[in-house]
Amino acid sequence: MNTPDLSSVEAVVAALKPGMSVFVPGMSGESLAFAEALRARPEAAAGVRFVGVHFPGINTTDYLGLHPEARQRAYFMTPRLRPGLADGRAEFLPLDYPGIFRDLSEHVTVDLAIAQVSPPDAAGICGLGASCDFHPAIWARARRRIAHINPSLPRTRSAFVVRGSDFDAAFEAPQPLLTYDAGVPDTAMLKHGARVAALVQDGDTLEFGVGKLQAAILASLRSHRRLRVWSGMVSPPVLGLLDSGAIRGRGSVQAGVALGDAAFYERVGRDPAFLLRPVNETHDVRRIARIRSFCAINSAVEVDLFGQVNADSIGSKLVAGVGGLPSFVAGASLSRGGRSIIALPATTEDARRSRIVPKLGAGFTALPRHTADHVVTEHGVASLRGLTLHARARALIDIAAPAFRQTLAQQWDEIARAL
Repeated sequence: MNTPDLSSVEAVVAALKPGMSVFVPGMSGESLAFAEALRARPEAAAGVRFVGVHFPGINTTDYLGLHPEARQRAYFMTPRLRPGLADGRAEFLPLDYPGIFRDLSEHVTVDLAIAQVSPPDAAGICGLGASCDFHPAIWARARRRIAHINPSLPRTRSAFVVRGSDFDAAFEAPQPLLTYDAGVPDTAMLKHGARVAALVQDGDTLEFGVGKLQAAILASLRSHRRLRVWSGMVSPPVLGLLDSGAIRGRGSVQAGVALGDAAFYERVGRDPAFLLRPVNETHDVRRIARIRSFCAINSAVEVDLFGQVNADSIGSKLVAGVGGLPSFVAGASLSRGGRSIIALPATTEDARRSRIVPKLGAGFTALPRHTADHVVTEHGVASLRGLTLHARARALIDIAAPAFRQTLAQQWDEIARAL
């Protein structure tokens, strides 16, 4: 590694200047040591623009809150971002994953990029650990690259390699990785998951997200065989598929990010089944389309009777972003034998509102109606391919919570008359 001109995380923070743009990775790639050093010296954030892909409920560092003059460029709506939107300090770009990668690689000038890496091996290669998603988008164009050498980071197999000589400076700081616990699915979720799993065939390549419902789906797939994974992220429930023999083989689990606990990260580092890839590979619709029997399994906030999907808003309020959903659904539609599954509870948690709705109104559309394939609630499966407009509405009403079906049918009659 080149001799660094900065020897500590405190020195990195002290070198920040107003007007700089700093790339700070999100998900499990976030350098918590850098974040802690910023909180210890918040005045260093004055006039600095922080850029990164940070997820609500996962990445909790409040970069805007560090200083009244701090700025941020973001791609997912979070509660901490809203004040900055109101006073002009935040830039929010409502892009999907390929759009984010393109924005970072073509439109963002990065003065300083932070990368959390494992210590260099004998060949001088530093592993990116559990996160390989967006680093390549900014790597070649970043004016300075700073390595957070973290001995706690697992040395994973990755399609994107960095070397110690790539960095302009480095600091070493042992630090636990960011962890995430999605919780344990209950009996109802396990039954829901079994409905989804029944749509999965032996030999499928799967994409899925994180959360209790996704964990329930994976738990129901352990008797399947010859499964593979090509996904934006993977989490601990995938280990049940590996240990049961449902997934086998080197490189059988390929994703941009691993997200879980310390034991999961250790397994990702030593198990040759895992291979990490950047977003421009994992979310490339052309690559996905070439994968036979690609099965995209995703959640949603609500689905309307046309099959339109809202994945990131409650009413007119954005609460997240569409992420990789459009790419995986588009790829599944082009894959030979591929299919897309949207799994969601039939009602909100308080059971007062149906999540099968007559028509998306104030909510934002993540998937248009022509992408609709299978929609699954705890009450059944609506397989929409080949159905007429009226038939798909009836199929979706049939999987709504029973208390809402009559009202939905009446609302559909009114909508249909106006078409």
